[in-house]
Amino acid sequence: MPDLEHALDALAGRVSSLREARMAYPADLAPTLDAALAELDTAAELLAAAGEALRKAPKRPGSKKDGTQRELKLLRQVFRAFPVPVVVLDGGGVVRRINPETSRMLGSPDGYLVGRSFPLLVDVSRRAAFRSHLTSVLQTGQPAAFETRLAHQGRTHTAQVALTRLTMPGEPQQMVAAVVLPTEVQLPEPGARRPEASDSALLLTAAKRQDLLVRMATLLLDEETLLRPVALARATRLLGAEWADWVIADMVRAGLPHRSVVVGPKNQPMGELVRQVESSDPVASQVVLQVLERGSGVVYEMVDDETLLGFCAEGPLLTAMGAGSMLCVPIGSGDGVLTLVRTHERPPFALADLAVMQEVGLQVGLAVRAQTTFQRRSRAADALSASVAPRKLPDVPGYEAAAVYHPGSSVGAEFYDVFPVSGGWGFALGGAAGKGEEAASVSAMVRGGLRVLSAWESDPAAVMRKVNEALVAQGTGMFVMAVAGFVRGREIKLSSAGHHPAVLLQPDGVVRYAAGGGVPLGISPDAETGVETLTVHPGETLVLYSEGLISSRNDIGEPYGEERLADVLGRCAGQSPSTVVKAVEADRHAFSGGQVWDEIVVLALRGV
Repeated sequence: MPDLEHALDALAGRVSSLREARMAYPADLAPTLDAALAELDTAAELLAAAGEALRKAPKRPGSKKDGTQRELKLLRQVFRAFPVPVVVLDGGGVVRRINPETSRMLGSPDGYLVGRSFPLLVDVSRRAAFRSHLTSVLQTGQPAAFETRLAHQGRTHTAQVALTRLTMPGEPQQMVAAVVLPTEVQLPEPGARRPEASDSALLLTAAKRQDLLVRMATLLLDEETLLRPVALARATRLLGAEWADWVIADMVRAGLPHRSVVVGPKNQPMGELVRQVESSDPVASQVVLQVLERGSGVVYEMVDDETLLGFCAEGPLLTAMGAGSMLCVPIGSGDGVLTLVRTHERPPFALADLAVMQEVGLQVGLAVRAQTTFQRRSRAADALSASVAPRKLPDVPGYEAAAVYHPGSSVGAEFYDVFPVSGGWGFALGGAAGKGEEAASVSAMVRGGLRVLSAWESDPAAVMRKVNEALVAQGTGMFVMAVAGFVRGREIKLSSAGHHPAVLLQPDGVVRYAAGGGVPLGISPDAETGVETLTVHPGETLVLYSEGLISSRNDIGEPYGEERLADVLGRCAGQSPSTVVKAVEADRHAFSGGQVWDEIVVLALRGV
């Protein structure tokens, strides 16, 4: 034992000198590397000699168990005092012991790697070679050495690894000692505090996690995210930019997860590997199914089962991706699974990252559901809008027609229509008193009723009465202000149910208002409508408009009003209907500073 301790002390001194030489002469590494490799051989011989000496040591009086315990104690002392990184592996490459020098080199606490698969630290391109060397050493007993890269905790080491077979006291199977000599890194001094564990670094990491939550919430609450199906894509791109090398989103459809989004490393945005990850079935992924079943996330600080995410053409997905650590969290409440993967070159995910990503998963789930609901309502609103306004005005013989329709800040209830009737054409304009989908549906019902009944009636007043009876019978509790007209040649017969009076614009700029009047539809079973017949000569324009136009207000609360409308129309004498409606639209926009709360409808018919 004294000889062994003396040899170890001498070896430690020479290794220390080599470190100093490397720091002092960084440009001339060849001699230092040659000497380091020689010391690596010496270390392997000393370790083998120590094991052999223990096996050949004479037995002292006492139980066999006591002797074994003393041998193990002595071996542990030698192992812990060894001045170079040494890892004891079982036949499957699983780490059974590491010495303090290994912990210092890899930046991991003692015991962190125990029970993990050592090949996962080895560069992907050399893993197969490492396993072959391991098997050969176990079977033949001949040592083997090779160069590779080891990556862990964001640190990458190019190292010479020497493998030697060991027979450990008390162990039924043979072990392998892996002696590691880094050749391209500078190890921290013994006892130095890990940089990533400093107070400032911890505060910075915590601030970055909080910043991610804020940025994610801002991104998902953006109006564009709700209007278009981009919530998932935007969230995964944000995570892939800073938090992971790979981000995968699997969404549940028809009870099964389906791969929806894959964000790969920046250096291979459309590479073949990305396509393989996209095409792989998440149903074959153990971890995805586990997270969906349990409804909670999981973090693998070090991936020790490369089959967790399923397979691709090149084998296990995680192997092809170069995975070092992985994190999976649910999206919403069973809506899907979000998977983040980091390679060996980056620091592994920690429990604190799991907590943050669980919150991110909830945010993404809420955003996806809100997006779906918003778009469903938007489609419903579009359908309602289509039911209260024609897509295109038909050609009315003897007239030019034009209209503008601006929806308000919510689903509104104004409508207008132009349609054929017996012996001519009809038109209608109006709106239910109220907002939202119910008011819009009532307006759509009135518009449809006016159009359908006009096919059998020759008088717009009769049509108004029947629509009123139907609306009262429905018991909606809403009333509708409307105006309808039948065009036969130059005569236009108007029927008004509490609506604003139509305007007749003459070629000389004179503006004349019709009588209007009447009681809104839906108030009383006995309809009272205002009836009037106008003659529209060539060059004259009949203009109808909505309540939303007249009630628009400016920044001091003044209403737009019919007097301002008449002034604008007077300046449009002799102009086409499209010019007239656009002039009214532009004037109202300037008056109210571009704000639109209620629907704006303007319909113009000009005799030709």
